[in-house]
Amino acid sequence: MRLLVTGGAGFIGSHFVRTVLQEGYPGLEGAEVTVLDKLTYAGNLANLAPVEGLDRYRFVKGDIVSAEDLDAALTGRDAIINFAAESHVDRSITGANEFVLTNVLGAQQVFEATLRHGIPRVLHVSTDEVYGSIPIGSWREDHILEPNSPYSAAKAGADLLARAYFTTYALNVSVTRCSNNYGPYQYPEKVIPLFVTNLIDGKNVPLYGDGMNVRDWLHVDDHCRGIALTLLHGASGEVYNIGGGRELTNKELTALLLEACGAGWDRVDYVDDRLGHDRRYALDHSKLAALGYEPQRVFEDGLVETVQWYRDNRAWWQPLKSPGEPLKA
Repeated sequence: MRLLVTGGAGFIGSHFVRTVLQEGYPGLEGAEVTVLDKLTYAGNLANLAPVEGLDRYRFVKGDIVSAEDLDAALTGRDAIINFAAESHVDRSITGANEFVLTNVLGAQQVFEATLRHGIPRVLHVSTDEVYGSIPIGSWREDHILEPNSPYSAAKAGADLLARAYFTTYALNVSVTRCSNNYGPYQYPEKVIPLFVTNLIDGKNVPLYGDGMNVRDWLHVDDHCRGIALTLLHGASGEVYNIGGGRELTNKELTALLLEACGAGWDRVDYVDDRLGHDRRYALDHSKLAALGYEPQRVFEDGLVETVQWYRDNRAWWQPLKSPGEPLKA
């Protein structure tokens, strides 16, 4: 199979690309991969260094908003996996324009290019944040979309466009919605790599509000296995949740990170809560489980491995952290 992976130099996309090219997904053995990435601040060719010399890999610098860039990368492809997105909630709160442009118009351009080139299959990667916040229970795929941040609203817009392109044009598209990812190569503005790298450097970490916001944690490897499964076996026009099944409050997560880094609560600064901060996310992934999905990575084990990866790879993350300008979680 010949794949185009948009946003393939980012955290999740690069994990998918590396694993495909290392024969990690049944049904995708021998696949050829073209990566299209704009290389914004979170796109990093170092994420693809382990596979850059392989004959089955090709990189094209380009923007999914540009029809010309998509056309240049799409020739002869059998499927598209659209990871490309602006994804950090805090950045969307202070500047929503890029999120609307990339996450809505960019997704629409991907769907349009899929039709234009007659690509047989497209998978759009979304997020559980499109559902909003849920006090009890867990979201099924048919739950109403109630996004609360510019980021999640833009992702919801793309999900609705996927539905519209399936209904109107019979586009063979599926959508996946994941819970909070963690793992190696994650840009250090997100909570786990931010906290770990700060603690490694002897700095404090910022904890929002009362720390009782709840997230469901998913190792990036489990997420990408769910994506591969949906690409190969998901039904056209359908949405599939990909959950990790491990709920933690931010305070509980902080405690685990402090323990893993040998630090105490004196290293935690409580900061004002995020605007519009969703209280709790929880996914029901039984629909994808019917296709054979179950998360395989035990959170505590995956967290220890992730912390160790950041300890061992300072040369990767140090240049990404701006001196004198602390990032927020």
